[in-house]
Amino acid sequence: MSFITWEDTMSVNVKEIDDQHKKLISLINELHEWIQAGEKKDILGGVLEELINYTRYHFSVEERRMKQFSYVGYLEHKREHDDFTGQVLLLKEKYDKGTTALSSEVSSFLKDWLTNHILGTDKKYTPFFNSKGII
Repeated sequence: MSFITWEDTMSVNVKEIDDQHKKLISLINELHEWIQAGEKKDILGGVLEELINYTRYHFSVEERRMKQFSYVGYLEHKREHDDFTGQVLLLKEKYDKGTTALSSEVSSFLKDWLTNHILGTDKKYTPFFNSKGII
């Protein structure tokens, strides 16, 4: 069973973004599986790096769309993205230095943040994007 399972209630009704959210879920599931298996540091570090890079890409897509159509909630939304990115980059830095381990608490943090962000913050832009023809 997956650590996070995509559910239709998570859809923001924008195919490109839903597909990206599914990819993020897949990467968090992969990281969680490797953590549970007690995998080596280089493998965990690589998956974490891929998750960070894809998250940055995803955030840039959302933010570009928001700016393109002057989404009112852009600054608050970007602040959430920036805060999360900062937390994950700090985690990666500590992990690379050997001062922290990747544990189930880390994967739970990622799962909780992503699901809360999608169901709370991202869902707010659905009507706006759809009204602009972004489906």
